Amino acid sequence: MKCNKCSQVIQESDQREHYGQILCEDCYMDALSPVRTCDPWAAHAAKSFEKHNNDPAVLNPTQSQILKILKETGGVEPEDLLRRMGDKITKPVLEREFATLKHMEKVRAEQKDGAVFLKIN
Repeated sequence: MKCNKCSQVIQESDQREHYGQILCEDCYMDALSPVRTCDPWAAHAAKSFEKHNNDPAVLNPTQSQILKILKETGGVEPEDLLRRMGDKITKPVLEREFATLKHMEKVRAEQKDGAVFLKIN
């Protein structure tokens, strides 16, 4: 059986049903918990955590690489960022990691000539 969203082959015991679609576990989790880049409560929580710990947020390797690329380039489109990361991550993973960095107020997205650019704050 294949996932209706990503076409990954999944075993019958690992399939999940969501609104009539058969999904793998990753796509099922994405469906249940979609990325929200504009989440004031998450941004408040991230900043409060950083403030009360008197320590900057610890970034995972993917987040560190995203920040490094954005610093080097001054800003890129999401597809370019994926390419520069060597296609090591998928677009949904990039969206989740970017949302986390946005909640920490380390990055932002802006429109430029009709395209979305990801930049350092």
